[in-house]
Formats: sequence, structure tokens, C-alpha cells
Amino acid sequence: MRFLLLACLLALGCSSTGGSPLGLSSPHHKLLPESKAFRDNGPPPTGPRELAKTLLATHVLEPGDVLLVTVPDLDSPVRIPADQPVQPDGTIDLGRYGRPVVAGGTVANAELEILRAVRAQAKLETGDLQVRLLNRVSKVYYVLGEVNAPGAFPITGRETALDAILAGGGLTRAASEGKIILSRPTLPEGCRIVMPICYPQIVQLGDTTTNYQLQPGDRIYVPSRGALEGLLPCKTGPTCACSGPQFPCTGSTCAP
Repeated sequence: MRFLLLACLLALGCSSTGGSPLGLSSPHHKLLPESKAFRDNGPPPTGPRELAKTLLATHVLEPGDVLLVTVPDLDSPVRIPADQPVQPDGTIDLGRYGRPVVAGGTVANAELEILRAVRAQAKLETGDLQVRLLNRVSKVYYVLGEVNAPGAFPITGRETALDAILAGGGLTRAASEGKIILSRPTLPEGCRIVMPICYPQIVQLGDTTTNYQLQPGDRIYVPSRGALEGLLPCKTGPTCACSGPQFPCTGSTCAP
């Protein structure tokens, strides 16, 4: 009986990352018991997703962002390097006009800070200086686990879970399509937010229920397929526990 089971597994091509050629070792990318519980036991999914997207919050500058500072008046004596990367200490380098701190504020706040620094040494009116966001690499999302190109990717504000998986190079052959999760960053004392991603339903049925719109800092995690996955029936029906997000908390009530 044991040899028959081994032969069946080999014939069906069961495998896992970093495992033995028989595919019987423990999967490399595992879900934490807490993650599995959050994914399996939660209220119906809520929040923006494909076909019902919302605008993200106003961008807050962080180190790594790049501002474009221009003086439209060509006759102005003010000369400032146009590209202004936000340094690790939160400042930008305006040369003779100083190093104002712009991190932690919006682009509009940065324009006021730059204008204030320049005015201290040169005559410049409010409309004579313009600031735009040239590069916003500080806001990213992460794609991890069984994807071909895991990593951090800049977020533009339109990405969904499907976009994230494609940006990560797509699923590997060892991926568990029915156990993908999206984890949203929360404060240490806050509630944990873990949402199931029903990949087969998204790509084969056009079901947008779990194709959530991404927020900065979101993590898409694709676990490895178990050795017997696909051989045993799904315990929770065809959606494989894609039941929605979970907001567990101790001693308080959490709302989506």
C-alpha cells in the first residue's frame, strides 16, 4: 500500500520547493497556524477591490522619494538643482538655500518649506516656484513565497492582488493556488488583517470578490503546495476557505 501511494504521488507530479525529488518533504513556504486560522474564519470580504477601487491617501514624503523643483521665471536669479531626492534624514539639498526637512509632509508642504528657505536669501514670490513628485519609490507592496520573482514593488494606486502576483513573475509550479493570502500591516497593539486570495476564481471566473485593491505595505504571500494537496477533497467547498478577512483582537472590538 505504501509503495502504491508513492507511485501515485510520482505520477501526479506532487512536489514542493527545496524538497526531495519525491516531493514528500515539508513545504518550504508554510502558512503560520495563526495565518491559516485568520484566512479560514472571517466575515465576508470588505474594502476596495477590482471594479470598486478608491483613491489612496495623499502621498506622504519619505526618504527615497524624488521631488522636481522648478523656477518658471527664466530671468530669476534663483538656481536650484531640479531633481531633489529625499535623503535618509528627511532633508533635500538646496545648495546655498539650505537643507529643509520635507519628509513626513505632503508635496504641498514641501513646496512651502522650499519657498520659505529660498525666500530667506532671495526675492521670490509664491507662484515663482513649483514642486512636483517625480519618483515615489517609498511606497511599496511585497510579493513573497512561491512566485518566480519575489520582491518589493512601487505602488501607483491602481494595483490589485492579481497585478501583484503578475508583477512577482506569476506562481511557481509548487504554489498552492487555494491558500494565497494578503496581509495588511498593522500596529503591534492593533488587530491583524489577513485576507484570502482566491486565485483560480479571479483568473478563471473573473470573480473580483477577493481581487483586493492594494494599499502601501501590503504583503501577498503564496505558500507551497502540500504533498497531498489536490488529491484530497477541499474541506470547505470549491472556494477552499476563501471566506474573507479576519480582524482578531483581544479585549476590544475590531471593525474592517
